[in-house]
Amino acid sequence: MGTGSGRRAGLESALREAVRDGRLPAGTPLPSTRGLAQELGLSRGTVTAAYDQLVEEGYLSTRPGSGTTVATVPLSSGEPTRPGPVRALPLHDLRPGCPDVGSFPVRAWLAATRRVLGADTLKAGDPQGRIELRTALADYLGRTRGVRTGPDRIVVTSGFYQSITLLSGVLETGVVATEDPGHNAFREVVRRAGHTLLPLPVDAYGARLEGLDAQVGAVMLTPAHQYPTGVPLHPGRRQELCAWARATGGLVVEDDYDGEFRYDRQPVGALQGMAPEHVVYCGTASKTLGPGLRLGWMVLPPGLVEPVTRAKELADLYTESLGQLVLADLIATHAYDRYVRSCRLRYRRRRELLLDRLAAVPGIMAQGVPAGLHALITPADERRVIAACAARGVAVRGLAELHHDPAGRAQGLMVGFAAPPERTYPAAVDALCAALSA
Repeated sequence: MGTGSGRRAGLESALREAVRDGRLPAGTPLPSTRGLAQELGLSRGTVTAAYDQLVEEGYLSTRPGSGTTVATVPLSSGEPTRPGPVRALPLHDLRPGCPDVGSFPVRAWLAATRRVLGADTLKAGDPQGRIELRTALADYLGRTRGVRTGPDRIVVTSGFYQSITLLSGVLETGVVATEDPGHNAFREVVRRAGHTLLPLPVDAYGARLEGLDAQVGAVMLTPAHQYPTGVPLHPGRRQELCAWARATGGLVVEDDYDGEFRYDRQPVGALQGMAPEHVVYCGTASKTLGPGLRLGWMVLPPGLVEPVTRAKELADLYTESLGQLVLADLIATHAYDRYVRSCRLRYRRRRELLLDRLAAVPGIMAQGVPAGLHALITPADERRVIAACAARGVAVRGLAELHHDPAGRAQGLMVGFAAPPERTYPAAVDALCAALSA
């Protein structure tokens, strides 16, 4: 910025603040541009430019023959604006739901970006999602999760949160059954869309289905690895749920949020493969690559593809193209498969370390199958333990808030073992165990 521009900006700022805080009241006449320029030792052009800018912004007004005066603007409170308190980051973040973003495959992502980046990449996108990603997903989900689909039945979204928002908006308002406990944020999305929630209690075999009848329009659940208890839906209940959907025309919404991560056997296949005409399969890159990518997808029954695509278009036109094309390339070249396999090995070791250390803490039990990115443990006093963890810089999540009605429900802690950097993870586990032993 040249000297003249700097002086003009300084004059504008000084006059603007004087008007805002009332030191120059409305109607106050200002000196002529020539007079103020002589008084301040500035060029007349600099003063004229400052006046013109403030007239355009509404701080000053000018009329032919009347000179320049201060306009009527709302006054500030006189107190300087101060930023709100900054929430301190925990020393050890063991909250569930996030992978180790420090292991993100940077080199593979950059190489894929160079391959796909071109003029076509930056053109307007498709509300349903780039055909390249939908084609890659149809193949990947079929061979890794047992999903039966083609590209025409996939809609790409900006994450699972948007998937549920879009779906809730196009479904006919009615009763939606959700797991209890289950993810409260997604439950709230369904409620805001006008649906009535029916809690499905969860036991050692997953969601209990005896409350389902023809009045229920949709069931939303996590069959491969129930969130948060960590149990898979029993095979008999999977069959029962699909039979209910076929008999009533109801819809099953399958949240396969971390289905790739099973550590003792092959991951349980998607429920969608048993009833593709009645199940909406929802997936995301949040638990593999990272939540900041904002990439999710839905595999839909044919009748829902058009309304969901239209809702996506009305919401935000389309999901950005570059991330879609890069992910499509990673899947097509099997770099994505290799990365998931490496994560699976690393997370299995982390889970084993966590459970080994917890075994030495009296009164602590771990629940759930060897899967996912978190473990549910059951201390006697959830609130006391969360406070003890916070005092040692450890962030965890309590179980109580995930119930439809927390009063009198089972207590527990959800401990995420994937997010901390590799070098700090043992110290995080030590700090957790110290808090649990306090």
